[in-house]
Amino acid sequence: MSGPAGDANAFAEARQRLAECRGSGESYPFGPGAAVFKVAGKVFAIVDDAGRRISLKGDPDENEALRQMYPAVTPGYHLNKRHWNTVDVDEVPLDEVAAMIEASYDLVVASLSKSARATIE
Repeated sequence: MSGPAGDANAFAEARQRLAECRGSGESYPFGPGAAVFKVAGKVFAIVDDAGRRISLKGDPDENEALRQMYPAVTPGYHLNKRHWNTVDVDEVPLDEVAAMIEASYDLVVASLSKSARATIE
C-alpha cells in the first residue's frame, strides 16, 4: 500500500487490506454502509462506506500520537475513545493506514485464546 493521501483508490485499497487479514470476515450488523470486520468473532475494524472512514483499534498511547500527527485521525466514533480511532482514509498516507490496520488486527488476535489463534494461523 503506497501512494498519496486522497488517492482515488485509497479507500478501496484499505478495504481490500482488511478483507485479506487472515481469518477475517465482513458483516453488516448495523445495516448497509457500515461494514464490520471481525476475526474469530471479535471486531477489529468498522468501515463507513459513505464517509470513507475506518475505525480501528489501537494502543491508547499510539492512538493519541496518531491524533496529534494527523488531523484526520480522531477518537473512535461511537466507540471507546481511548482504544479506537476513526481515520479519514483520504487524508492519511496509505502506508500509515496499512500500519493502523495491521496493528488493530494484531491487537485483537493477541487477545484471543490460544485455541482461537491456532484456528486462524
